[in-house]
Amino acid sequence: MYIARIDGLHVIKRMPLSGRDHDPACPSYEPPYELSGLGSLIGNAIQIDGSGKAALKLDFPLTKKRAGSAPASSTVASEPALRNETRKLSLRAVLHYLWEAGELTEWRSSWAGKRGWGRVRTSLMNAASQMTARGAPLSDILFVPEVFHQQEREGIASRRAAALAPAHTSSSGPRKLMITVAEVKEFTASRDGQKIVVRHLPFPFMIEERTWKRLSARYETEMELWRSSEDFHLTMIATFGISGAGIASIEELAIMVVNENWIPFESMQEQHLLERLSRLKRKSVKGLRFNLSREQPIVSVTLPEQRPAPVAMFIVPPGAGEDFEKALTEMIETRPEITPWIWRVAEGEMPQLP
Repeated sequence: MYIARIDGLHVIKRMPLSGRDHDPACPSYEPPYELSGLGSLIGNAIQIDGSGKAALKLDFPLTKKRAGSAPASSTVASEPALRNETRKLSLRAVLHYLWEAGELTEWRSSWAGKRGWGRVRTSLMNAASQMTARGAPLSDILFVPEVFHQQEREGIASRRAAALAPAHTSSSGPRKLMITVAEVKEFTASRDGQKIVVRHLPFPFMIEERTWKRLSARYETEMELWRSSEDFHLTMIATFGISGAGIASIEELAIMVVNENWIPFESMQEQHLLERLSRLKRKSVKGLRFNLSREQPIVSVTLPEQRPAPVAMFIVPPGAGEDFEKALTEMIETRPEITPWIWRVAEGEMPQLP
């Protein structure tokens, strides 16, 4: 641990990258990076300095060439076609890192009813304030809508206009793009594509029809999960710009489904596990994929406060092959100090919790 001075206050902080070396009973303990998709990114796509600030290397553009220029890169998120898993972050991986750094992957029963969009937004913006991208603070280009309150509409509108100023089209040069993280309310058809209506904003984001079709196919599982229950939320991360006419248009987009506690999940089996754990007083920490594909195992949930040793909980999906099982075995063997808990879905119901 060390003492840092932040905004005139002295704060006790954990030394960067030392979370896994703390005792599990210590509040500063973190599950090992190797158990999630974060392991291959630390030191490569994510470089953390001595002050704890993280420099992010992105695999998507933050500018767009104007009409008549050479074609820009693909207009859809690139995580499924990962040519370089460790050197740069996909758009989805940035969303996962914001969620993890904002401690939104953590949960205990005493927090029930206390995490809404306002708290999520604060956590995301605080996390972004400790990150840089392309040499500039990530918080300068990250737009997360404020919770709308009718009695504060004028102040909210003023702050929103100031925050969105960098996204407006300039008179010359490439268009600058911003990044938004928001909760999707609905998708509706437009004349030439789709409108994405997000909560707490008075305007939609526009997306081209061909991009929408690819998005629908790529995120079919997430869309199916979101539509299965009114309790679930669909979060999106997107790069966007605002035209001279004031229209916000998306360039690249990734989505993630979260439960009522804003914890991400990938399947109903995983949501069932999270629901069981949400009733417990002990802390649980959700693992995320970042750049990894669904064909690779990650820890679903870690129980860092379990005694006599932390527990890593794995879910093996139906149809998982030998490569998946081999990678899972290797992952478990690299962290012998952690007790594995494995649910092989094809073999039946969830095993008894630790």
